[in-house]
Amino acid sequence: MLTPEKNRLLTQVGPGTPMGELLRRYWMPIGGASELDKNPIKPIRLMGEDLVLYKDQGGRFGLLDRHCPHRRADLSYGFVEETGIRCNYHGWLMDETGRCIEQPYDDIVNPHSRAKERCATKAYPVKECAGLLWTYMGPQPIPELPVWEPFTWENGFREIVLSDVPCNWFQCQENSCDPVHFEWMHENWSLRLSGKAGPYAGKHLKLKFEEFDYGFIYKRVRENSDERNPYWTVGRIALWPNGFYLGNHFEWRVPVDDENTLSVAWFFMRVPKGREPYVQDAVPTWVSPIKDENGRWITSHVINQDIIAWVGQGPIADRSKEHIGASDLGIVMIRKRLFDDLDAIAQGRDPKAIIRNSNVAKCVELPYFQKNESVEGIPLEDYEKYPLLKARLKAFRHCYGQPPEVRRAFEQAMGIGQ
Repeated sequence: MLTPEKNRLLTQVGPGTPMGELLRRYWMPIGGASELDKNPIKPIRLMGEDLVLYKDQGGRFGLLDRHCPHRRADLSYGFVEETGIRCNYHGWLMDETGRCIEQPYDDIVNPHSRAKERCATKAYPVKECAGLLWTYMGPQPIPELPVWEPFTWENGFREIVLSDVPCNWFQCQENSCDPVHFEWMHENWSLRLSGKAGPYAGKHLKLKFEEFDYGFIYKRVRENSDERNPYWTVGRIALWPNGFYLGNHFEWRVPVDDENTLSVAWFFMRVPKGREPYVQDAVPTWVSPIKDENGRWITSHVINQDIIAWVGQGPIADRSKEHIGASDLGIVMIRKRLFDDLDAIAQGRDPKAIIRNSNVAKCVELPYFQKNESVEGIPLEDYEKYPLLKARLKAFRHCYGQPPEVRRAFEQAMGIGQ
């Protein structure tokens, strides 16, 4: 249970708020680069700020204040040029640094004026990595962008899935350090969706949580398993500060504002051995619906099931009314760590998991118990031996609404359904 004041510290993300200033010290994934292939301009809201994301004709990405510094017109209705984005109202042109580089009429009547130098707009750097677009919204010096080791894996089919979640980021992230929910939220729920009344999935018997450089690892032992099982020896990772890592995929919960979150998921599937080399031209990005045509939450897919739990707590969970139990040890740990990080930045120190060394950042290894299958590959016929791989061949079970063209591309890469 938290006091209302401590709950506000964890959940408020706007400019100038303690948590907002903490989260701005990390590179955040904000979408897929492929989103801008058809339409190079996208309005976006991040941590309470209205911005415009674009890719100019020179291939540079920019993230600027959504409103033109001239008369505050909406730049999401502008157009890109070889360098920068031009406002459709009076033609002012801004580059990716926020610098105003053209003021059409003013440039004619006052060709020697230095007024443009006073008209810079808010801008944040954008980098592409693994098909994802990342931005940094915090103070200088800018930390290194971590290249997580799975981003370097070759011969794999990748896809990016986005969802707009109407609740605060932290109730989404707490899910990442809550292993018992898997038993009920996913396995038993899916059992009921199939029309079966039982038996229920194996109960959790033992939990363990470990902090490491880049987050927290949770481990579990369940009925019908022992301490030799991979979930106990390796576990799952609550990636700091707002991610989740499960080996073949990542999830991030990126704050839009205090009451909305952008879920960004990145998936990798190694092509079968013998189909190398496989080179993916572009990583597809698609948006997963979270409600059906009747306005009901979609319950059939894993992340959609999680979303139901998150939004069911309300736009901002009232943690002063909760009753924490033994299964919530990981929740308590990450809350304490966030409060410690708030103290760290108040004292001028880096929070957890900031990387300043470029050699470290270029390939950051994380534990994963099926790494060999993902890196070296296995024959297609051996996929039957691995429940998760077998299920992925049959359907995309994590997010609802995978587009047919993405499924076709996946099947072609895997050599199935042809």
